Amino acid sequence: MLYSLTFLVEKLSLLSNFKLFEFKWTDGKRKGAGCTERTTYSPAVAPLSLQRGDLLEVPRTLFTHFGIYLGDNKVAHLIPDIMPVLTNDKMIIKKVITNKRLIMGCLYKCAAVRVDTLDDFVYGSNILVNHMDRKCKAQQPFPNEEVAERAEQLVGAIPYSLLWNNCEHFVTYCRYGSAKSQQTEMFCEFLKSIIRDQRSVFLSVLLGMIYIICFGLAPSTTLPTILIPFTLWMAG
Repeated sequence: MLYSLTFLVEKLSLLSNFKLFEFKWTDGKRKGAGCTERTTYSPAVAPLSLQRGDLLEVPRTLFTHFGIYLGDNKVAHLIPDIMPVLTNDKMIIKKVITNKRLIMGCLYKCAAVRVDTLDDFVYGSNILVNHMDRKCKAQQPFPNEEVAERAEQLVGAIPYSLLWNNCEHFVTYCRYGSAKSQQTEMFCEFLKSIIRDQRSVFLSVLLGMIYIICFGLAPSTTLPTILIPFTLWMAG
């Protein structure tokens, strides 16, 4: 039992350190012609310093949100939203997205590339500007005006996937021409670490046996108890 608790504590610690999807890139010296230094702005002064086409990052509780600055205090960003599925009323869709709309959009896999004010986008957080350029040394960013135009062309409802078509995919496509997500890669690496850890097999067997004891011996309880540990063992 102590063995299992140690395993769970380790994984929860990793989850806390990652904050699921938040970046843990370290700062370094500027390298390459297309890279810019990490710059942090507060929402109050950002409009005076930002340039049209800048890639913006703002930290959230469990992830980092991304957008493209369009100038005039406006930001284009991809965000899950159920409202385009329910209505064609542009005035309703234009309203600031609530958490309920966002969660329903995630579940229904529907999102929108929309233009909001900088204040609504950052929601009180500090802003990192073009921080991703240093991690995309092999891909030079497009000129800022082209980046902004690419973002504007994508405004509207689109399919959504938390791992394969999220806000980071949107901004990397606009700025570099290739849709990628470091947050997705980090999450997949986290899952791999669980699968590769053989204690996952022991823990899954233990939970399966407890489930059988509580609900009785039946195909619905026995098969998962056998197949899940076997799959984890082979994958590891």
